[in-house]
Amino acid sequence: MIELKYPFDEKSIRSLKAGDAVSITGVIHTGRDKFHKYFADGGRINVDFKDGALFHCGPVVVKRGGEWKVVAAGPTTSVRENPYEPEFIAKSGVRIIIGKGGMDAATLEAMRKYGAVYVQAVGGAAAVSAASVKRVQGVDFLDEFGAAEACWHFEVEGFRGVVAMDSGGTSLFDRVASSSHKKFLEFYN
Repeated sequence: MIELKYPFDEKSIRSLKAGDAVSITGVIHTGRDKFHKYFADGGRINVDFKDGALFHCGPVVVKRGGEWKVVAAGPTTSVRENPYEPEFIAKSGVRIIIGKGGMDAATLEAMRKYGAVYVQAVGGAAAVSAASVKRVQGVDFLDEFGAAEACWHFEVEGFRGVVAMDSGGTSLFDRVASSSHKKFLEFYN
């Protein structure tokens, strides 16, 4: 298990390889479809993503005793952000994208060029991911986008995942697809 602590410097991120198990501690921010579109359209965001992490997540967050508490924080399918992610990586300086299901070749190229990785979070374990959120620092765009699409700011400790796309240009998703295709051809020939 490789421990990553915010801020996530380029050298540390570039040393990660596809298949590495990681544990993330520090600040991560959520962002989904509306957030990405807003950013792509030139919208102003109040978050400095440089050397930070973006989590494709629509969390379930409730207010208890005047404080936000995260009930569930499962990853969102990242492929929906493919049209926006390369530009977001280039302009924001983000180092870690967290989600599920992988992303396309253009995003992988942006990760290679700018020094970022894609971390596959465990799908179906939203309560486990939520348990790593120690505090909600705040939220942006709650009124504009709604709770699931807002940009939440989480302090996490021990948030776990696997590097599935690295800054060297390796994608576990591509490896699995290639291996599966090869096995399929062997089986049917």
